[in-house]
Amino acid sequence: MEEIKLDEKQALACCGSTQFAKQMAMASPFPSLDHAISAATDIWFNKVDVNGWLEAFAAHPQIGESPSSHTTSAQWSKGEQATALATATDSGLQELSNWNAQYRQKFGHVFLICAAGRSAAEILNELKNRYLNRPILELEIAAQEQMKVTESRLRKLLSAKAKADSTGSQYSMVGVRKAEGFLGKAPQVQTRTRPPITTHVLDVSRGSPGAGIEVHLEMWKGSQPRPLFGEIDIGGWVLQGSSTTDKDGRSGQLMSMVDALSPGVYRISFNTGKYCPEGFFPYVSIVFEIRETQKFEHFHVPLLLSPFSFATYRGS
Repeated sequence: MEEIKLDEKQALACCGSTQFAKQMAMASPFPSLDHAISAATDIWFNKVDVNGWLEAFAAHPQIGESPSSHTTSAQWSKGEQATALATATDSGLQELSNWNAQYRQKFGHVFLICAAGRSAAEILNELKNRYLNRPILELEIAAQEQMKVTESRLRKLLSAKAKADSTGSQYSMVGVRKAEGFLGKAPQVQTRTRPPITTHVLDVSRGSPGAGIEVHLEMWKGSQPRPLFGEIDIGGWVLQGSSTTDKDGRSGQLMSMVDALSPGVYRISFNTGKYCPEGFFPYVSIVFEIRETQKFEHFHVPLLLSPFSFATYRGS
């Protein structure tokens, strides 16, 4: 299969951030669709700043409103909102419009959700629930939803290219299949473009990234299959890597770039006491398990921190 090329204009139609579009065009061509998606995810979460996120959000029409332009992006937006518009009543559209206005006033940007296949009622319910979030958490959620939209659009755009390439190279693929019959399957190339476990810190008390925080990643290798609640676990954790969060609150590389993670229990620890000496937590540790069926997935485990509270979740 020939490599898939993507120019800046095409990337901008998939995601309205000029930072994203330039980085994707620079990373092009891609050996496969999956490589392009992996690169897009890495660029969006690790190389595009908050201003780039907001620029992408602003490129979307308000949920419940048909886009007025005829660009590729606008037509995609229209298709993505088709179910919502088809299931909405006049009163429902008005309520959605009112809540959109309240959301924008509170958060300063359009309410963003991957709307494909969702009814107006589903979207309105999600909007009301997310309206209760703190702005810094809602920014992160909106960025995740933007990535879902971007991935969907990249698949639409690039799958057609990949299909055309595969049709034009059937003769070559027959040769590959014959060779595999003699030599076995070709070795798999590494598909990850970022470490399989990542994190970042948001200081919700300041409304800014938590920069300069030491981070350790460990894996459980004790005598028991996993650490047990209430039991001493000294000596059971093995360091996988360490780093310090950058100006955007993101960790550096915490472990080697492997395709398949070793299943097991992991722990990410943050030196919060050094970052916030007046706070309640001398350090914070987050323990999570990766199962055999999940070893090819990516695990993003962020920390939302204030002097007297913290929260976490599995991000994308």
